[in-house]
Formats: sequence, C-alpha cells, structure tokens
Amino acid sequence: MIKHRDLSECHVLFDLMVDPAVFPFVRHKASSYEEYLFLTKQLIEAEEQGELVSRTILDEWGNPIGTINLYDIEQETGFLGTWIGTPYHGKGYNQLAKEAFFNELFFNKQIKTIFMRINKENTRSQKAAEKIPYVEKADDKWPEVYHKINSGENSYHLYEIERDNYHLHVMREGLESVEVQMEA
Repeated sequence: MIKHRDLSECHVLFDLMVDPAVFPFVRHKASSYEEYLFLTKQLIEAEEQGELVSRTILDEWGNPIGTINLYDIEQETGFLGTWIGTPYHGKGYNQLAKEAFFNELFFNKQIKTIFMRINKENTRSQKAAEKIPYVEKADDKWPEVYHKINSGENSYHLYEIERDNYHLHVMREGLESVEVQMEA
C-alpha cells in the first residue's frame, strides 16, 4: 500500500499531481517533470537526514497513485501531507495508506504526535477528520503551533493524532475483529 520513494515513479506521479483538482493541495509543487524529479531527489535526501518521512501510495497492483509525507519533524512531532490522483479518489486508498503510514511512524519511527492543518474554509476535510476516532481538534491544546500555522494569509484549524490514541484505536479494532470472528 505504501513504499519508500524512488525516482522511477516520478513520471506517473507528476502526471497525477498536475491535475487541477490535485495540484492546489500538493505541498511540493513542480511545473515540469524535471522539476518534480529534482524535488523528489531532495525529499529522498531530506529523509536520509531525518527531516521528513515520504512514502509513495500504491494501488493493489503496485502502481503509484499519490504520496503521503510527514514534514517539519521536530521533538517527535510532524505535519501530515498527502495527495492522491483524481482517478483514485473515493476508493479507500487514502485511509489504507494513512493506517500503514501511522503504524510506521508511531511504532517504528517513534513519532508521538502527527499534526494536520486543514483550511478553515475546507469544511469537507474538517468533517472527514472529525469522524476519525483517533483525531482530535487541537487549536487550543497547541497554541504555539496553531499561531505558527496561521501566521500567513490562509487560516487553518489544527488537528492532532497522538500515538496513544491511535494505539488504543488499533487495539480496539483488533479486539473487535477477534470478537466478530468468534461469533461467526
């Protein structure tokens, strides 16, 4: 579902990224394939330096369909950034990629908190985030982070995913699936 980034996938990902429905939501924008290739090389190098974690999202056949990243890592926290190509929207890939990514971050990389910033005008994304049982709105809990993300011209809500809440969710889901199997 996710894998380490590599340069061989850049052509496919660039073509998906430049779609007008996707492009505004991509953090590292590129206006040409060569620029995207260069940016991907930089991301790979930044990950080697411990500055971020970047993965390619794959479909069930192993084709690259988007990326998921943890940026601005400091003090065991970082910001989530993800995008998926338009042909793959609404097919469940985002949730599967996030679960695999969160498992890696929380249980292998020792990240304690993942932040998400969601534009205050993007009510669709806010509602989606608030439906996830381990996501909490954190505007008041992290005032310094909240003010930092709102220092520009856009206005954002801050959400957090804490390792302990996510771990409890994973344990509950595991127990529920065991209970369902026992009932069958």
